[in-house]
Amino acid sequence: MPLEDRDRPMSPNRLIREKSPYLLQHAHNPVDWWPWCEEAFRKARDEDKPVFLSIGYASCHWCHVMERESFADPEVARLLNETFVCVKVDREERPDVDAVYMAVCQMMTGQGGWPLTILLTPDKRPFFAATYLPKESRFGRLGLKELVERVRDLWENHREELLGSAERTVQVLRRLADPASPTGSPPGEALLHKAYEQLCAQFDEQHGGFGSAPKFPLPSHLLFLLRYADRFGSREARTMVEKTLAAMRRGGIYDQLGGGFHRYSTNPEWRLPHFEKMLYDQALLALAYLEAYQATGRGEYARTAREVFEYVLRELTSPEGGFYSSEDADSEDEEGRFYTWTYQELEEALPPEDVELAAEVFGIEREGNFAEEATGRRTGANVLHLPRPLPELARGLGLSESQLEKRVERVREALLRARERRVRPAKDDKVLTDWNGLMIAALARGAWVLGDPAYAEAAERAASFLLENVRDPQGGLLHRYRDGEAAVPGFLDDYAFLVWGLLELYPATFRAEHLRRVLALTEAMLERFWDEENGGLYFTAAGAETPLVRRKEFYDGATPSGNAVALHNLLRLGHLTGRTDLLERADRLARALAPLADASPTAHTHALVGLDFALGPAAEIVIVGEPDREDTQALLQEVRGRFLPRCVVLLRSSSGAEELAEIAPLVNVKELRAVEGEGRGRATAYVCREQSCSAPVTSAGELGRLLER
Repeated sequence: MPLEDRDRPMSPNRLIREKSPYLLQHAHNPVDWWPWCEEAFRKARDEDKPVFLSIGYASCHWCHVMERESFADPEVARLLNETFVCVKVDREERPDVDAVYMAVCQMMTGQGGWPLTILLTPDKRPFFAATYLPKESRFGRLGLKELVERVRDLWENHREELLGSAERTVQVLRRLADPASPTGSPPGEALLHKAYEQLCAQFDEQHGGFGSAPKFPLPSHLLFLLRYADRFGSREARTMVEKTLAAMRRGGIYDQLGGGFHRYSTNPEWRLPHFEKMLYDQALLALAYLEAYQATGRGEYARTAREVFEYVLRELTSPEGGFYSSEDADSEDEEGRFYTWTYQELEEALPPEDVELAAEVFGIEREGNFAEEATGRRTGANVLHLPRPLPELARGLGLSESQLEKRVERVREALLRARERRVRPAKDDKVLTDWNGLMIAALARGAWVLGDPAYAEAAERAASFLLENVRDPQGGLLHRYRDGEAAVPGFLDDYAFLVWGLLELYPATFRAEHLRRVLALTEAMLERFWDEENGGLYFTAAGAETPLVRRKEFYDGATPSGNAVALHNLLRLGHLTGRTDLLERADRLARALAPLADASPTAHTHALVGLDFALGPAAEIVIVGEPDREDTQALLQEVRGRFLPRCVVLLRSSSGAEELAEIAPLVNVKELRAVEGEGRGRATAYVCREQSCSAPVTSAGELGRLLER
């Protein structure tokens, strides 16, 4: 077709009325797209057509490729429109739809990913699944045009076979929808050892991380291993964590100029990433670096967490205080263009005396330091990474470490200024409640560990925005906010992740209102999602739309499962409030998780984070004192500076004491009071285990000795 016709803007389709940036990317396609809605499926029934369901997300590189190759092509669009009713879904906006049909894809093909292509009957039963499809068949991969022709023939001439296949798939889905068969007893330490042994077998001794390429960060593995190392004194478990964190920080998966992590690495060395930046990766990896800092005292982990926070607060924070979802991998129609550098671009951005240093520090080569994933061709582009640790490089250059750091910082700032003049990747500016909950948790933990109140302020602002604006008329959570509109009924992850964030906000601020909000959301979560018969929590609320089946999700994906996070939340909240009913729910949830975690421990490592807490010994640390006094801060600092994964902290001060006592009766026990001294009460700490509290201590040293027991 003439080039001028391809470049002419198409009249918008129905997606133009949607809020999702991903759907809006397809709003001018010639494909007659529908959003996910009953009207689309009614149309399919009325016209006796199958449904072409395409699922992706805004920062997905291969989603962009398929859109440019196929969905923007009038010939492909004509074939699709004639044969199907076409439905487009943002997997981040409708994770319930995505989860069901991703499970179908994995069942049918043995793999999954995005863009996800599913063919359905008008009653939503799937009969074909694939991920990316090229326009034309090539190298043994079925092309979209050929697929359409085949399906048209099958639908017209062999429909009974398709319907039979679809019904068998749905029957399997129903059997898998609630995989939990509760055990008679909760899991024990043997499961922790089993998970550790499997992670050892998967660990990449040379490069850190788990498995080979593509290599994902898997922060839940790291959080579990830190607890395993703490419980059993395992030097090997801690080494796996440290080697992985150091390798990621030096690799191309980390943005060496602007901070923040890309989604994953396409090679084992962490050097060549897929360049999209997701909010949840920033949150979960910041938590891993913060916990590693507490466990080891190594300043580079704290510095990495700070750089991640700086990136999020600079680039992913909305004017209202919520956090955006992601930044794209592509700019100027090229993946990674914003982040990569040719040697010539380096020379243009830096004075001559810094070019050679920058090339040495960041591994930049004249011919480029990586090849394209698909073709193996070198393009001359370089992904910035640190081939050698800076202390080692400083020795090789005859510089002190501080001298080299100053020069590198000057180079970094110059390159960052030059990069800011480029076309920036697109931003998915929708605010998701669940991912915001993770970021609130990370920032609040950062405020606690690093002693920076600015992080707590950002976390509180985001929490207030969600609780005030992303709610339904009955007070329940909604899932998505964008452009002034909150929509989509909340899922389990929205409740569990936001509760996690508010739980972290309490020690960051010691405001009892956060615990009150935690309790209210937890009770709403249990009311809407709890399975009274078998234990565990469904992903969708009772009475909500459920595509095909109402599922329970127990395994960890890119984010931890809502059930795993809820388990840890219930345990912590039970110890903070003394409510045994919450601990009983946690016990039932652990029993529901047990057989699945035992069958595949490394797919459930975040659940094992909760199990580690459940196995104890758990402790409640109660500090009695005024937060603005030095003696109180000294006691708090002793707690902040330690890795204490099985402890909760309460502060009883003169302000808010009554409100806190209503939520956490332990702080109102009259024996837990400030020790008198020098005419006034001194800040005093108690460590309580198994319903028994220690004798009071008033110095950081004494508290430290109690915590080491």
